Amino acid sequence: MPSAKTSTRHAPDGLILAIACVAQFMVVLDVSVVNVALPDMGRDLHFSASGAQWVVNAYVLTFAGFLLLGGRAADLLGRRRVYLAGVVLFTLSSVGAGFAHTGAEMIAARAVQGLGGAILSPATLTLIVTTFKGPQLAKAIGAWSAVAGAGGAVGGLLGGVLTGWASWRWVFFINVPFGIVAVVVAALYLRELRNANATTKLDVVGAVLVTVSLTAVIYGIVSSASTSWGSRSVLSSVVGGLVGLALFVVWELKVASHPLVPFRLFRSRPLTVANLVMVLVGGAFFAMWYFLTYFFQGTLGYGPVAAGVAFLPMALAIIIGAQISSRLLVRVGVRPLLLVGAALATGGFFALGHLSDHSSYAASVLGPSVMCAFAMGLLFSPLATAATAGVDRADAGLASGVLNTSRQVGGSLSLAVLGTVAADRTRALVEAARGSRSALASAPVAGYSRAFAISAGVTVVAFAVAWALPHRTGRAPASADAPLASEPA
Repeated sequence: MPSAKTSTRHAPDGLILAIACVAQFMVVLDVSVVNVALPDMGRDLHFSASGAQWVVNAYVLTFAGFLLLGGRAADLLGRRRVYLAGVVLFTLSSVGAGFAHTGAEMIAARAVQGLGGAILSPATLTLIVTTFKGPQLAKAIGAWSAVAGAGGAVGGLLGGVLTGWASWRWVFFINVPFGIVAVVVAALYLRELRNANATTKLDVVGAVLVTVSLTAVIYGIVSSASTSWGSRSVLSSVVGGLVGLALFVVWELKVASHPLVPFRLFRSRPLTVANLVMVLVGGAFFAMWYFLTYFFQGTLGYGPVAAGVAFLPMALAIIIGAQISSRLLVRVGVRPLLLVGAALATGGFFALGHLSDHSSYAASVLGPSVMCAFAMGLLFSPLATAATAGVDRADAGLASGVLNTSRQVGGSLSLAVLGTVAADRTRALVEAARGSRSALASAPVAGYSRAFAISAGVTVVAFAVAWALPHRTGRAPASADAPLASEPA
């Protein structure tokens, strides 16, 4: 890197943590903030029911596919420049989404927004891992995890308030002031830091290949809800996507000179187990927000603001769970927290699996949803710790990118599969109703309940997988630091 005099000021650790958390909040918020706004957005932009799902999927898929590239970029190119690039791209695409006048414009803006988030999110955890050590690192990761987890729940509240009191366009415009502040503060105070032995080559081919392949698989699964699993279009899309993912693995192992995913990382059992658990629980939690949104508005008859307020207890539960988790992590280690979190999530999803069109919020939704949200807060901090515990600090951005990719891939697949299951269940009951108003009213809720029951089964599998984690993970000292080089801005 060329030398130059630094123009940045010394930043206290608290400010570094704030810079990381604000950006991560923006990124995670935009996964869920659109859910409550989808009905109004769909009417204005003339989306079909299946087309509206792509407002969520376009963001999540590009986010998941390019997170690996973003994680590597933070290690190779430097945390400051990657952070700034991600914030700028994310903010500009938010403006584009807010001004969209057609469905195509919205989907395109959301895809670019996902790309910006993929660049930005790994850089935020890299900031933390390269700034804090020892017990302070556990506390910083706990704060980062609390903000990240709360972003998912607060998205429902904020999306409902903005949609009900202003317009759905403000769920995107709200990112602009945060983005401006983040850019200014980072430019003034964030010092550049990167791997001293890094090259500047990035595996763009691998990132494109995995993104296109995941998109094909998800598109096929979503399409099956309106056709059938045996249709030529569904099979060709899913099979083509799976072949593409196989080619991605071959590319990474045999062809790429600087692979996007060095599979040597998965020699770390904590990292491997953390990613498997994240795919499972991340998918279940991701789908929960989606189905509860439609239950609140479609079954309980809530408006956007009331639906948003209904998510508030869940947001608080995530924050409380994350804070408790961060305080217990050093003393008890990762595995006990994962087991308790997965068990609580199973209980919450099992209870939600018994919803009906006669269920009330207070009696049937509040308790189980808060239990699931508390479990989410309890889980994400130890998962982030496990994913980075067995790797060098020079690979911290890549490890966090892999973990976040697992979360988003799990969410995409879960929403596609559970959405298809719910739609099939609803369609079957509607066809059997033969005009009965009560049967027609209960059909959608039966679909949601089926999805929640399957989510309970998924978290049981996550509980079993967590037992494979080494017992002392999270309590043993970190591995030796990899060489890092401080460079001027």
